[in-house]
Amino acid sequence: MFPDNLTRAEAAARSALIQTESYRLEIDLSGRAPADGTTTFTSRSTIRFSAHADGQLHVDLIADRVLAAALDGEPLDPASFADSRLPLTVGAGEHELTVEALCRYSRSGEGLHRFVDPADGRVYLYTQFEPAEARRVFACFEQPDLKARFTTSVVAPEQWLVISNGVETEREPIGDGVARWNFAETLPVSTYLNALVAGEYHAVSTTYAAAAGELEMALLCRASLADHLDADRIWATTTGGFDVFERHFGYPYPFGKYDQVFVPEYNSGAMENIGCVVIRDEYVFRGRVTAASYRTRADTILHELSHMWFGDLVTMRWWDDLWLKESFATWSSNFASSEIEDSDATWATFCNAVKTWAYRQDQLPSTHPIAADMVDLEAVELNFDGITYAKGASVLRQLVAFVGRDAFLAGVRDYFATHAFGNTTLADLLTALQAASGRDLSGWSAQWLETAGVNTIAADFELDDEGRFASFDLVQTAAEAWPTLRDHRLAVGLYRLGADGLIRTDRIETDISGGRTQVPTLVGREAPDLLLVNDDDLTYAKVRLDPRSLRTVLDHLDRLPDALPRAVCWGAAWDLCRDAELSGADYAALVLRGAAVETDLTAVNTVLGGGWKAATAFSPLDRRAEQQQSWQDGVRALLAGAAPGSDHQLAFARAFAAAATDDGAADELASWLEGRDVPEGLVIDSELRWALVRNAARLGRLDEAALAAEEERDKTVAGAEYAAAARAAQPTAEAKDAAWRAAVDQNLITATTQRAICQAFWQRDQDEVLAPYVERYFAMADDISAGRGAWADKGTQLRTNALANLFPSPADLSDLLTRLDAWLAGAELAEYARRIIAERRDDAARSLRCQSGAS
Repeated sequence: MFPDNLTRAEAAARSALIQTESYRLEIDLSGRAPADGTTTFTSRSTIRFSAHADGQLHVDLIADRVLAAALDGEPLDPASFADSRLPLTVGAGEHELTVEALCRYSRSGEGLHRFVDPADGRVYLYTQFEPAEARRVFACFEQPDLKARFTTSVVAPEQWLVISNGVETEREPIGDGVARWNFAETLPVSTYLNALVAGEYHAVSTTYAAAAGELEMALLCRASLADHLDADRIWATTTGGFDVFERHFGYPYPFGKYDQVFVPEYNSGAMENIGCVVIRDEYVFRGRVTAASYRTRADTILHELSHMWFGDLVTMRWWDDLWLKESFATWSSNFASSEIEDSDATWATFCNAVKTWAYRQDQLPSTHPIAADMVDLEAVELNFDGITYAKGASVLRQLVAFVGRDAFLAGVRDYFATHAFGNTTLADLLTALQAASGRDLSGWSAQWLETAGVNTIAADFELDDEGRFASFDLVQTAAEAWPTLRDHRLAVGLYRLGADGLIRTDRIETDISGGRTQVPTLVGREAPDLLLVNDDDLTYAKVRLDPRSLRTVLDHLDRLPDALPRAVCWGAAWDLCRDAELSGADYAALVLRGAAVETDLTAVNTVLGGGWKAATAFSPLDRRAEQQQSWQDGVRALLAGAAPGSDHQLAFARAFAAAATDDGAADELASWLEGRDVPEGLVIDSELRWALVRNAARLGRLDEAALAAEEERDKTVAGAEYAAAARAAQPTAEAKDAAWRAAVDQNLITATTQRAICQAFWQRDQDEVLAPYVERYFAMADDISAGRGAWADKGTQLRTNALANLFPSPADLSDLLTRLDAWLAGAELAEYARRIIAERRDDAARSLRCQSGAS
């Protein structure tokens, strides 16, 4: 997966030998020879560094070729450049290295990505360098602990807008319709945080009264999206985040400006380049979205903003401590939201989304400690996952409860003050937090950061003749593979059912440790209708409900008025369902009962997705048609009962399209597309229309002519990607073959289009037409591992998309697992491929257990 790999040992040896001081970058995007302007560009990188001793090392570069190179004015042989490395021999002292290269634009989102908007033909460029893709644009020492100051100059068509990390200092025409942009020198930063954005972007700007003075801020997007850019709402989120972070982090924002650029064909959510954040432009909403989508966008904006401190100001020494920035940014974004908006609502959303992701990831065979062992760049790529982001943030929330918010923030302020513009490890953070809190955190770190797995906590009690607790223990268990039992600070809530709903009548907080902890403060109290372990979601653990509490949740969750306890109940029910201790039918019925009154739209989307999976993948084969029908009809009823024009109505409409199974539902989708019988208040805008189109295509209601007409009415990159997905979803051999060739056999489409195709390929009730693709998947995985055929030139994202999303999903999972295991026994797979396949196998095996448990 990473043919141009770099190991931790190599990086450590290089940083022991040299120290970088500055880069002067000259990037030519004008298309002047030897570049052609559409596939290639040129760069010149001048690096000043010092060596502590005589030695040998290399500078990193991924390019078509080195045009010229010199060390201290002495020419280097360009022919020595091989395998992404230009070797160097240095003596002790100061040095200057210059490398000119012919580099290639990316179509996979790595390095300098080039995009031509089908809506108007305008060109847009942006960079994505994490973890080690800056070398696709300029020669550099590509590791996070060799920070330097960057001065950038860019030559580009004069009608373009060009931005980088530093403030623009000069823009001068140089003839032939070309101009040069010069940018101010940055403060010391890592190579992966450098950025370049160029093209015919639409821009709006404002200023913010930051602690260090007036700060220039800008928003950029494609011209074809300008009418949809809700700048005021984005500014409000951004400035609210600045207020929180500058106040609580105690270090003024240091990077001179703050631009946010919404970019097309972006592989992830966003990237925290200093002063020049890039964000996927799906967050410029083309149609109506629910509060959950606005919340997700706000979380992304705040996540990247917090990185200006966690990750940019202070950066991990090597990727072992990736969590030092990603876990903290995930926690920080939610902390900021809780300060800006309603605190309980924020942490309920966190519980419903972030922790659900964490619990799933932590039960996969690929789980790992939060502080992971990243031996090389390939390992780094695989660990941008739910452990690094979601579990890490969940554990930090638990740490805040453990040491206290004030002490935690005091430790964070000391961490920034001590290590500004430097590199750190876990030990540096623990030192700051221990000094602020007065607690020894070595044991906490060993339990929570250095071991994997999630604990399960349940109440074990006896009642006396009057229904009061005669004894009360909290019992903690762990998975056999990850047996660590941890210390937890948690709450237990007691709820009674009455005329006003499920009301909390008592709550205690306690510390637990080991396998069993007595809780004497509850002895003598009357047993409630709902006994909620981990009330208010203070710790990171799965929760088991006692039989009476489970019955209360199944029958009356919709009567629990508070969002955060309700989120804990939703999570407990889903964990029981995934662990085959609650039938899929019962969980689906719970969702149909509770979704209509759930106030957290993130929870609505999460539980609707879970309900759909429970009714399909978790249902026994002999009852699946019945349960899918029941789910479809139940969601239709939710839609019919939703208030016209409400967020719930939109969420239920999307869920109904996905649930559609029979001819009647297919007829409804088709009629909505024709503008007939649309529910009152439901607006069929472009985004909802494509959801309907994809599902109508899945059901065989739209042929190629109809899909071509839909693509014609939406001549945007989003429309092209949605159309590709709809074609892949069709239940015909011709459609599947065309989709497979585009996503697997050829290398002609972008990573985002390929992902859309892969995600739409496997559909329920299409087993006959999909039968050949089990063996074809095995062959594809072999080819990816060996780098054969088209896979020799495909990047990380394309390989991951195919391995993860084209994994077979037939109705009969038992037969699939038998065939899969027989193939795996003899397959010679790359480590990354085996990991992805093992994760998907685990999902299939879990679904099979759930089917068996419900039989």
